[in-house]
This record gives sequence, C-alpha cells and structure tokens, in this order.
Amino acid sequence: MTISTEDIDSTNPGGFRSWLRAPEPQGWFQSSMQQIHQGWLKFSLHPLGLVGLFIIVLLIVVATAAPLLTSYDPIVQDMAGRLAPPSAAHFLGTDNFGRDVFARVIYGARTTLYIIMLVTIIVAPLGLLIGTVSGYFGGIVDEILMRVTDIFLSFPGLVLALGFAAALGPGITNAIIAISLTAWPPIARLARAETLSLRKADYIAAVRLQGATSLAIITRHILPMCIPSVIVRVTLNMAGIIITAAGLGFLGLGAQPPWPEWGSMAASGREFMLDSPWVIAAPGIAIALVSLAFNLVGDALRDVLDPRGSE
Repeated sequence: MTISTEDIDSTNPGGFRSWLRAPEPQGWFQSSMQQIHQGWLKFSLHPLGLVGLFIIVLLIVVATAAPLLTSYDPIVQDMAGRLAPPSAAHFLGTDNFGRDVFARVIYGARTTLYIIMLVTIIVAPLGLLIGTVSGYFGGIVDEILMRVTDIFLSFPGLVLALGFAAALGPGITNAIIAISLTAWPPIARLARAETLSLRKADYIAAVRLQGATSLAIITRHILPMCIPSVIVRVTLNMAGIIITAAGLGFLGLGAQPPWPEWGSMAASGREFMLDSPWVIAAPGIAIALVSLAFNLVGDALRDVLDPRGSE
C-alpha cells in the first residue's frame, strides 16, 4: 500500500487529525494508527497513568543519558570524601566508599532497566505459549502444564526467586534467570483463561473447517487476541520484578559490587541509615517511585486494552 502526501500532510495538523479520525480507513496502516490514536486518547483520560508514564520515560532518559548527567564515576572510590552530606558537589551525598550517590542511582537505573527488559523478553513469550497451548489442547496437556504452573504459584515469588538464585549463585545473569522462573506462571494462567474463551468461538471453528493446523490457529488467531491482556499483566508485574531484583541485590544475590544496583546500595547503606540516611534513602525512593509508576501505567493500560477488567 502506498501512502501519498495528500493522505498525511504533516504541515497541516487539521489534515492529520482528519486522517486519524476518518470513518473508513484506507488500508492497514491508517487503521493501525487510528487504533493507536484512540488508545492514547483513552490513556490520557487517566492522570495517574500519565504521571506513571512520565516517571518511566524519565527513568529511560536518565539511564540513557547517565554519562551526561554526572561527571562522577559510580565505581571509583574516594575514601577522603566518604559519607559526605548532600551538597553542590554531590547532590545526594556520598556513600561509605566516597562514591557519589546520585551517580550510582542513575547508573543503577540502567541495571534496573536491563533486568526488566530481559525478564520481560523471557517471561512474556514463555507464559503466553504455555497458557495458549494448555488452553487450546486441554486434556492431559492442560493437566500437566497447569499442575507445573500450580507448583510455581504455590510458593511466594520472592521466596522462590531466592531459592533459585541461591542454587544458581550470585550474579545479575543468574538473578534474571531466577526472577524469570518465578514470573511466568501468572501470565500462563491468564493466557489459558483467554484461550478457553476463544477456542470455541465461531471464527476458530470456521478456520479449523478450512483445514488450518493447530499451530496455525494458535499462532495466527489465538495468540494475537491474548496479547493485550498479557501486556497489561506484564506491566503490572513490573513492580514485583523490580522489588524482587532489589531484594536479591539486597541479599547479595543480584548484581555484584562495585557495580551500582539499587538493592545492593540499600544493603550497603543500612548500617549508616541513622547518621547518613541519604545513602539508603536515595535507592529506596528510586525503587518505590519506579514500582509505583509501573503500577499506575498498568492500571491505565488495563482500562485501555482490556475494558472487561475494569467493569
């Protein structure tokens, strides 16, 4: 499909808005853009969701531009300036090794985003695949997959992650694996519930009569319908992922020193929290703010992508 400049005139805002609001979209591109536009309009009706989105965007910008925001190395120690209070030279003070706390917090945002990104890449497809296969085939396949899922769900996520991390050993890679092994079951349960409501739909029966294989039905017709709910669930799970990662770091099972990570920063600052509270307050506030932001965005996305969940 070709899109002419007459269809989208970037210099004419009125023309662009009319193109987005056209009652009969011309092709998949215009239809997709109209859906995104409608979704954004619904999302913008949630002020708290916008606040959460702002915090997340700010986190990404800060993590990306960390070298431009501070001249301090987050790893280099300066024992002569240890536990210095907040000042013009050090916005958030220094820690017990003389490292700039502000620099460690913003570089720690990179670690947090790295964990979130990799865990999401692992758990979303895994949970979606297990849930759809279980719900579509049913029978013994459903029993086996759901009993395995129930075993994982029977333990608190943080406790199970601690067990896996202790078995695998300390390190950020092992922490990501441990968190991923505990984060997929809720997604699988959700995908299974969605699949159970879809597998007997008329359009699925029509596709099956046309000779489509089970693999084609699952990948082309069921998985796409489950994605919106999974996106909402993954977004709401981000807060738990962040807290779990911080918990592993706090116990020494996550990112290893001297690399900055919010959980390990809180652990190293706890013995100085009375005399030098900024050492533990900065990473603690960062964890709380980012976790809250993902919860706010997840609540707004639930109303946008899954209206049934808000009824």
